[in-house]
Amino acid sequence: MRKTVLTAIAALGAGVAVVLSTGLSSAQPEAGSWQQVGADVKSGISGLAVASRSGDTLHALVVRDNKRPGDNRIADVVYRPGQAATVTPITWQGGAEPIDLEALDAVPGTSDEYVAVASRGLAYHLKLIDAGEAVRVLDVAPLPEIGAGDDFESFTLTSRHGKTAAVWADRGAGADRPATLYAAPFSINSYGESKFGAVKKATLRAPYPRGDVRHASDIEVTKSGRLLVSSASDAGDDGPFDSAVSDAGRLSVAPSGKVRLSVDRSPEVLEKFEGHKIEAVHCVPGSGLAALGTDDENAGGSLSTRHLCD
Repeated sequence: MRKTVLTAIAALGAGVAVVLSTGLSSAQPEAGSWQQVGADVKSGISGLAVASRSGDTLHALVVRDNKRPGDNRIADVVYRPGQAATVTPITWQGGAEPIDLEALDAVPGTSDEYVAVASRGLAYHLKLIDAGEAVRVLDVAPLPEIGAGDDFESFTLTSRHGKTAAVWADRGAGADRPATLYAAPFSINSYGESKFGAVKKATLRAPYPRGDVRHASDIEVTKSGRLLVSSASDAGDDGPFDSAVSDAGRLSVAPSGKVRLSVDRSPEVLEKFEGHKIEAVHCVPGSGLAALGTDDENAGGSLSTRHLCD
């Protein structure tokens, strides 16, 4: 399979990378600088899932919000400190190409299954095949209780007490439309079909950025149950862009599988990111780091990490 190596637009500090192979290293990696993984409007990152870590090297799958037939939808990225990122497109199999993929997460308890979500609320259950060179669609299901005008950019899965919950959100738009967060028990049956339980809802207004803001551009649940939410402003394909990641509340899963969603009225901004439109946040297992992916439209996509998941 053809591989494309893209040189970082800025020198890396002690960064990290994204990888599908080995287990987790016990060494704690350092936060990194932004590293470009695409240079045009078709190569941004709209969702990511870290598959493995070895020291400061990460291995991840990323999805892209492309819409035209033949455009890449999903790719493998290896991100290493001090080196150019390696980006390998992955073939989409088993169904029509999705339109506007916006989020991705691994299915807990598996090493090769993922759920990707498109902006209009379709959830794709995927399985890596052919030694990671392709993904096969096992099931397509709508998210439950889709509201009028909902536009989804976020989806995450978290597991507690052997039970799995899903959290996702309508991104919201400016002062008149806050984000609506949804949470529900989640399972996959023996046919590979995604199943959602009773849905909880809450609204969120991002404290930053201001103006034409997407209040929830991605969501992650930390090991302790904190809700990390990225927000972003987008003035057009050439920017300027602005983003933040906030501590926005908590998600708990009871031993019975019941889900509780709590969103703060005044989320705490953990860090601001001028010049980038963050659309992907994923806690790197065993590290306390969050891997951050951007879709900077005509400027392509970038990856970085920050200590946000402690």
